[in-house]
Amino acid sequence: QVQLVQSAGGLVQAGGSLRLSCAASGRTFSNYAMGWFRQAPGKEREFVAAVSSWWNGGTTRYADSVKGRFTISRDNAKNTVYLQMNSLKPEDTALYYCASGPAAIELESTVDYWGQGTQVTVSS
Repeated sequence: QVQLVQSAGGLVQAGGSLRLSCAASGRTFSNYAMGWFRQAPGKEREFVAAVSSWWNGGTTRYADSVKGRFTISRDNAKNTVYLQMNSLKPEDTALYYCASGPAAIELESTVDYWGQGTQVTVSS
């Protein structure tokens, strides 16, 4: 059974930083793409960042809204994916979800497993 277990989020002031982690189990982690989505109150869930599997080169992709501020990385030895969030803005406030899938992750339809969600709140 595949499980994605996310670390706790938190409350941070605008301009601050936070790192999320997501530990995966139940299948060969390195063979799958990993990513992050978020859902703000009253809005649809949106793509944030993704990193491909090792055999796809571990390439990264970002939503335009987070480029240059967020960094996704994966540690295949620890079966963990991270999202380093810097220069946080109030509009980054959302429930953040870890995601995994067999191919490139940018659409919800490409995700086959989700984490439980982690609240990130950025105060102004």
